[in-house]
Amino acid sequence: ALAYALLAPEVLDLRAVVAAPFSNRRAATPGDGMRKSYDEIARILDLFGRSARDFARRGSESYLPDRRTPVDSEGARRIVELAHDAHASGGRLYVLAIAALTNVASALLIAPEIEEYITIVWLGGHEIAYGRNDEFNLRQDVAAAQVVFDSAAPLVWIPCREVASKLTMTLAELGSALAPAGKLGKFLYGRSEELIRERNIPEKVIWDIAAVACFSIPDALTKRTIPAPRLNDDRSWSTGTSTRKKITVVTDIDREAVFADLFAKLAKFTEQR
Repeated sequence: ALAYALLAPEVLDLRAVVAAPFSNRRAATPGDGMRKSYDEIARILDLFGRSARDFARRGSESYLPDRRTPVDSEGARRIVELAHDAHASGGRLYVLAIAALTNVASALLIAPEIEEYITIVWLGGHEIAYGRNDEFNLRQDVAAAQVVFDSAAPLVWIPCREVASKLTMTLAELGSALAPAGKLGKFLYGRSEELIRERNIPEKVIWDIAAVACFSIPDALTKRTIPAPRLNDDRSWSTGTSTRKKITVVTDIDREAVFADLFAKLAKFTEQR
């Protein structure tokens, strides 16, 4: 997703990248996950000839403890700073969130006024009708997701199952597209190969690129406007509250169009190197 965003400067004026916490078999604690995310961000930026020093920020080392208590971090503060900068210049800050939402929710709790200055695009949770809402980005950081859905900040929501899950790729397909793409292609292929072989699966969903596709190829996403569902503490959705803010929900993604766009941008970048 970060590579895709960096490949699309004509539609994305990327101002910062903030590392988010996560914990699973690859990271013992949320803080460990955040630090590993930061290191990966730095590696990707380096492939584009950019330094992480002034561009990337470390985010929270823990998840949001409740709906009222922010977790302060340089990443959350950077979101606040950029929101104020955008507002001062008559613009708007778009926050592309592809992970746990603690950094974004903390920014909203630290500086509530920025809900008027930002639009959040979040990949996380499952489609309302899916039932079991055990998606990774949501289940580890429920309070943060509640803050975002309850805030007045405009939200574009990309559910995972039934929507972003359509962005599947086999190793053979990735090899054909990424092999000619130099060091960047080799790096991206290596990361995908590692996951596919480790899990012994026939294909991998490249989830996170959906958030960038919202800007790079918007016609590939089908959207509708709904009242924001309420996220309950047990991770279930409650709907039917017409007084809630209206959000944009992505209901379908054209897989072929998104990957064609990504790979075309990657090929153009490689030719220009």
